[in-house]
Amino acid sequence: MAKFLIIRFSSIGDIVLTSPVIRCLKKQVPDAEVHFLVKDQFRAVVEHNPYIDKLQVLAHSWELMIEELKNENYDFIIDLHHNVKTLRVKRALKKRSFSFYKLNIEKYIYTGLKINILPKVHIVDRYLKTISSFGVKNDGTGLDYFVSPKEETKKEDIPASHHAGYIACVIGAAHGTKRWPVHKWKEFSEKTDHPIILLGNNEDQANGNEIAAADPVKIYNACGKFTLNESADLIKKSKVVISNDTGLMHIAAAFKKPIISLWGNTVPAFGMYPYYGNLNDHATVLNLATIIQINKLWCRPCSKIGYAKCPLGHFKCMEKIDADVVIDKMKSRL
Repeated sequence: MAKFLIIRFSSIGDIVLTSPVIRCLKKQVPDAEVHFLVKDQFRAVVEHNPYIDKLQVLAHSWELMIEELKNENYDFIIDLHHNVKTLRVKRALKKRSFSFYKLNIEKYIYTGLKINILPKVHIVDRYLKTISSFGVKNDGTGLDYFVSPKEETKKEDIPASHHAGYIACVIGAAHGTKRWPVHKWKEFSEKTDHPIILLGNNEDQANGNEIAAADPVKIYNACGKFTLNESADLIKKSKVVISNDTGLMHIAAAFKKPIISLWGNTVPAFGMYPYYGNLNDHATVLNLATIIQINKLWCRPCSKIGYAKCPLGHFKCMEKIDADVVIDKMKSRL
């Protein structure tokens, strides 16, 4: 039996994108025991994954975590985060490791010089390269996301006006330059005829209230009212998902939902666009994923992650995304 420790500390979307590695390793390596190391605040992303034999958590004590990991006596470490913290783990455990190459130099050249030398490979396939020496191959079934029955939402959790179906709109994102502006969401919400559920965390609640004020019956602000996995279940039960480049977008892809993704300062060329496995090559035909972005902006991409606000002040990458275009794409998916 081979014992593996997979490391990905954060964040929601990045962890979801590791799910093919977890599944393929568990299913394709005979008698593999798979452990997964994650930060405590992100444990919900993987705690119900049946392909993980044990969840290891970085919580309050680094020293205690290292001691617990040493006691496991792993055979191999699969480092899908590849930063200073994972280097400390690998040095402490002194086991053979396989690390994910983050393409930081290539991304720097793209964001700084606007020269794209990035490989045209999705990050999932780059993650999977770390375990190719074990004979593991991409099984093509896409991403996984698991919600426990206890965390599934009930009909009474949302307004009766939304019981016949709704559009899930993910208005949040970790950085301001990845968020479609509130006034754009308001315009979209006012023009569409379909019930809408707004999704995000506590920090998005005020923006959600402002958007929902346009039509409190049609628009339900769920930001901050549900746990991550409850929000994931609302994504699963939606008709279409409209989302910024953020974690819930990848959860939607795991559920094979039709997605309209809105891109600001980041670009799909970074390799983190909605991933459907073998369906990716036919995503347009199958109406699963539509990417909306403003091309030929000299300042885009300006960062591989994002900023609190546009460094140049104009925020054209998001301001120029037309609400009517988003509505047209949504209607074609219904």
